[in-house]
Amino acid sequence: MAVSAAAGEPSGTPGEDVLRFIERFAMALADFGLPRMAARVFAYILIDDAERYTAADLASGLRVSPAAISGAVRTLVQANLIGKEREPGARVDTYRIYDDDVWGTIMSRRVDTVEPFEQLAGEGVELLGADRRGGRRLRETQEFYAFMRRKLAENLDEWREHRQALFGEGAQSAEVTD
Repeated sequence: MAVSAAAGEPSGTPGEDVLRFIERFAMALADFGLPRMAARVFAYILIDDAERYTAADLASGLRVSPAAISGAVRTLVQANLIGKEREPGARVDTYRIYDDDVWGTIMSRRVDTVEPFEQLAGEGVELLGADRRGGRRLRETQEFYAFMRRKLAENLDEWREHRQALFGEGAQSAEVTD
Protein backbone atom coordinates (compact mmCIF):
# COMPACT_ATOMS: atom_id res chain seq x y z
CA MET A 1 0.00 0.00 0.00
CA ALA A 2 1.08 3.54 -0.56
CA VAL A 3 0.89 4.75 3.03
CA SER A 4 2.58 3.14 6.02
CA ALA A 5 0.23 2.55 8.94
CA ALA A 6 0.51 1.88 12.63
CA ALA A 7 -0.31 -1.67 13.69
CA GLY A 8 -4.03 -2.30 13.40
CA GLU A 9 -4.78 0.72 11.24
CA PRO A 10 -5.60 0.45 7.54
CA SER A 11 -2.72 1.68 5.46
CA GLY A 12 -4.79 4.12 3.44
CA THR A 13 -6.24 4.13 -0.02
CA PRO A 14 -4.25 1.80 -2.24
CA GLY A 15 -2.76 2.96 -5.51
CA GLU A 16 -4.19 2.06 -8.90
CA ASP A 17 -1.79 -0.87 -9.40
CA VAL A 18 -2.83 -2.37 -6.05
CA LEU A 19 -6.53 -1.84 -6.82
CA ARG A 20 -6.05 -3.62 -10.15
CA PHE A 21 -4.38 -6.51 -8.35
CA ILE A 22 -7.24 -6.65 -5.83
CA GLU A 23 -9.70 -6.82 -8.74
CA ARG A 24 -7.76 -9.65 -10.41
CA PHE A 25 -7.53 -11.59 -7.15
CA ALA A 26 -11.23 -10.99 -6.47
CA MET A 27 -12.13 -12.28 -9.94
CA ALA A 28 -10.24 -15.51 -9.19
CA LEU A 29 -12.12 -15.86 -5.88
CA ALA A 30 -15.43 -15.12 -7.61
CA ASP A 31 -14.68 -17.90 -10.10
CA PHE A 32 -14.71 -20.24 -7.08
CA GLY A 33 -18.16 -19.01 -6.07
CA LEU A 34 -17.51 -16.12 -3.70
CA PRO A 35 -19.82 -13.16 -4.48
CA ARG A 36 -17.92 -10.41 -6.29
CA MET A 37 -18.00 -7.70 -3.60
CA ALA A 38 -17.20 -10.21 -0.86
CA ALA A 39 -14.25 -11.36 -2.97
CA ARG A 40 -13.04 -7.76 -3.31
CA VAL A 41 -13.30 -7.17 0.44
CA PHE A 42 -11.49 -10.42 1.23
CA ALA A 43 -8.71 -9.65 -1.26
CA TYR A 44 -8.30 -6.18 0.27
CA ILE A 45 -8.11 -7.53 3.83
CA LEU A 46 -5.72 -10.26 2.72
CA ILE A 47 -3.17 -7.89 1.18
CA ASP A 48 -3.45 -4.83 3.42
CA ASP A 49 -1.23 -4.54 6.51
CA ALA A 50 -3.84 -3.61 9.12
CA GLU A 51 -5.18 -6.11 11.63
CA ARG A 52 -8.74 -4.70 11.84
CA TYR A 53 -11.05 -2.75 9.53
CA THR A 54 -14.31 -0.89 9.94
CA ALA A 55 -16.83 -0.90 7.10
CA ALA A 56 -15.81 2.71 6.43
CA ASP A 57 -12.14 1.66 6.16
CA LEU A 58 -13.05 -1.02 3.64
CA ALA A 59 -15.31 1.29 1.64
CA SER A 60 -12.61 3.95 1.49
CA GLY A 61 -9.87 1.50 0.58
CA LEU A 62 -11.92 -0.11 -2.20
CA ARG A 63 -13.51 3.17 -3.31
CA VAL A 64 -17.04 1.84 -2.94
CA SER A 65 -20.07 2.85 -0.92
CA PRO A 66 -20.42 1.66 2.68
CA ALA A 67 -23.68 -0.02 1.65
CA ALA A 68 -21.74 -2.26 -0.73
CA ILE A 69 -19.53 -3.38 2.15
CA SER A 70 -22.38 -4.42 4.45
CA GLY A 71 -23.52 -7.48 2.51
CA ALA A 72 -19.96 -8.43 1.62
CA VAL A 73 -18.72 -8.58 5.21
CA ARG A 74 -21.87 -10.45 6.26
CA THR A 75 -21.12 -13.09 3.60
CA LEU A 76 -17.47 -13.34 4.66
CA VAL A 77 -18.32 -13.63 8.37
CA GLN A 78 -20.95 -16.33 7.68
CA ALA A 79 -18.41 -18.24 5.59
CA ASN A 80 -15.83 -17.97 8.41
CA LEU A 81 -13.39 -16.21 6.11
CA ILE A 82 -13.19 -13.17 8.40
CA GLY A 83 -14.24 -12.45 11.96
CA LYS A 84 -16.38 -9.66 13.32
CA GLU A 85 -15.51 -7.94 16.59
CA ARG A 86 -16.51 -4.91 18.59
CA GLU A 87 -14.29 -3.19 21.13
CA PRO A 88 -15.93 -2.41 24.49
CA GLY A 89 -17.68 0.94 24.21
CA ALA A 90 -17.20 1.16 20.45
CA ARG A 91 -20.12 1.96 18.19
CA VAL A 92 -18.82 0.19 15.09
CA ASP A 93 -17.86 -3.38 14.28
CA THR A 94 -14.42 -4.27 13.05
CA TYR A 95 -13.46 -7.11 10.73
CA ARG A 96 -10.30 -9.14 10.54
CA ILE A 97 -8.57 -12.33 9.53
CA TYR A 98 -7.81 -14.15 12.78
CA ASP A 99 -4.80 -16.23 11.96
CA ASP A 100 -1.46 -15.72 10.29
CA ASP A 101 -2.03 -19.09 8.60
CA VAL A 102 -4.99 -17.71 6.67
CA TRP A 103 -5.49 -20.56 4.22
CA GLY A 104 -4.71 -23.33 6.70
CA THR A 105 -7.29 -21.88 9.07
CA ILE A 106 -9.90 -21.51 6.34
CA MET A 107 -9.35 -25.06 5.12
CA SER A 108 -9.40 -26.53 8.65
CA ARG A 109 -12.85 -25.01 9.09
CA ARG A 110 -13.91 -26.77 5.89
CA VAL A 111 -13.12 -30.19 7.39
CA ASP A 112 -16.07 -29.73 9.73
CA THR A 113 -18.40 -28.90 6.84
CA VAL A 114 -17.71 -32.19 5.04
CA GLU A 115 -18.85 -34.57 7.78
CA PRO A 116 -22.56 -33.63 7.69
CA PHE A 117 -22.70 -34.50 3.96
CA GLU A 118 -21.00 -37.81 4.67
CA GLN A 119 -23.57 -38.59 7.39
CA LEU A 120 -26.51 -37.44 5.28
CA ALA A 121 -25.42 -39.61 2.37
CA GLY A 122 -25.18 -42.56 4.79
CA GLU A 123 -28.76 -41.96 5.91
CA GLY A 124 -29.81 -41.98 2.27
CA VAL A 125 -28.07 -45.32 1.69
CA GLU A 126 -29.94 -46.78 4.67
CA LEU A 127 -33.23 -45.39 3.38
CA LEU A 128 -32.85 -46.48 -0.25
CA GLY A 129 -30.60 -49.51 0.11
CA ALA A 130 -27.23 -49.93 -1.57
CA ASP A 131 -28.69 -52.23 -4.24
CA ARG A 132 -30.53 -49.39 -6.04
CA ARG A 133 -28.82 -46.93 -8.36
CA GLY A 134 -29.62 -43.98 -6.14
CA GLY A 135 -28.42 -45.89 -3.09
CA ARG A 136 -25.15 -46.79 -4.84
CA ARG A 137 -24.61 -43.16 -5.84
CA LEU A 138 -25.27 -42.07 -2.27
CA ARG A 139 -22.88 -44.75 -0.97
CA GLU A 140 -20.22 -43.43 -3.35
CA THR A 141 -21.03 -39.90 -2.15
CA GLN A 142 -20.64 -41.02 1.45
CA GLU A 143 -17.28 -42.66 0.73
CA PHE A 144 -16.10 -39.65 -1.29
CA TYR A 145 -16.79 -37.28 1.59
CA ALA A 146 -15.18 -39.66 4.10
CA PHE A 147 -12.09 -39.85 1.88
CA MET A 148 -11.95 -36.07 1.40
CA ARG A 149 -12.35 -35.44 5.13
CA ARG A 150 -9.42 -37.75 5.94
CA LYS A 151 -7.22 -36.42 3.14
CA LEU A 152 -7.96 -32.80 3.95
CA ALA A 153 -6.94 -33.36 7.58
CA GLU A 154 -3.74 -35.12 6.42
CA ASN A 155 -2.98 -32.34 3.94
CA LEU A 156 -3.46 -29.69 6.61
CA ASP A 157 -0.97 -31.49 8.87
CA GLU A 158 1.49 -31.62 5.96
CA TRP A 159 0.87 -27.94 5.19
CA ARG A 160 1.59 -26.92 8.78
CA GLU A 161 4.89 -28.84 8.72
CA HIS A 162 5.77 -27.29 5.36
CA ARG A 163 4.81 -23.83 6.59
CA GLN A 164 6.93 -24.30 9.71
CA ALA A 165 9.91 -25.28 7.55
CA LEU A 166 9.40 -22.26 5.28
CA PHE A 167 8.68 -19.56 7.83
CA GLY A 168 10.12 -20.84 11.12
CA GLU A 169 8.97 -20.73 14.72
CA GLY A 170 6.47 -17.89 14.34
CA ALA A 171 4.61 -19.86 11.70
CA GLN A 172 2.64 -22.06 14.06
CA SER A 173 -1.09 -21.58 13.67
CA ALA A 174 -2.97 -20.18 16.58
CA GLU A 175 -6.06 -22.04 17.65
CA VAL A 176 -9.11 -20.22 16.28
CA THR A 177 -11.99 -19.59 18.63
CA ASP A 178 -15.28 -18.07 17.70
